[in-house]
Amino acid sequence: MILVDGEISDCLPVSDSAVLRGDGVFEALRTTDGVPFALEEHLDRLEQSAAAMELPLVDRDLLRDWVASAAEPVGDAMIRILVTRGDDTSAGRTVVLSLPVPSVPDPFTVLPHSAPWHPAGRMWELAGVKTLSYAPNLAASRVAQRAGFDDALLLSDDSTILEGPTFCIGWLREGRFETPSLDLGILASITRAQAIELSRTLGVPVVEGRFHLDRLRSATDVIAMSTVKQVTPVIRCGDFEPTQTDFTGSLGRAFEAMANGSAG
Repeated sequence: MILVDGEISDCLPVSDSAVLRGDGVFEALRTTDGVPFALEEHLDRLEQSAAAMELPLVDRDLLRDWVASAAEPVGDAMIRILVTRGDDTSAGRTVVLSLPVPSVPDPFTVLPHSAPWHPAGRMWELAGVKTLSYAPNLAASRVAQRAGFDDALLLSDDSTILEGPTFCIGWLREGRFETPSLDLGILASITRAQAIELSRTLGVPVVEGRFHLDRLRSATDVIAMSTVKQVTPVIRCGDFEPTQTDFTGSLGRAFEAMANGSAG
């Protein structure tokens, strides 16, 4: 199911700014039995991204209706919402489409990779904004895959851990769940936020901060977090292999129960 401004269509003009310049923002969320998970949180972030890009955004109730129309016929799916600046004939376009949920390697391997394009804590208007311009991130993914890994783990120039190309990262160290802080300019991942709250519910304190890659060498339970990956264990990070404890399974089960409860 593909809707362009609420109408069934699979066409976007090549003159649209999203096609020509990647000038737009997006969201991706899961549905279970046709019910979107964390829809309001995703729409909140979409509004923030659109405001940062000065993009027109349709009424929120209309977006909810379009998401429901795309989700209902497919049951379990990924819903993507794209907002573009349009072209000379349009004051902006909104695309809502449903896609199969991609398969995710489980467990997961990552290759640390320098990301000079990432703000990494520097002030920038679009830090943390979910734009359509993912080309540098996906280039890093391809480098990692050519080296035999599932994906990349992005680092600053001084090897501060940032995020994956399409996911956030966290790990267990000395009884605490650690994850890079949002002031690094990483995406304010909704799955990350949920994992943080679930960790606290499990009695595990959470520390957000700036951590060197070497931190992972003394950590266990390295976890990739995203809408697609949900809570996925990372068993190899470059030249070292973190071990997994009961925490990974407990967090994964808690997240699955929360997601299924939302759909039920």
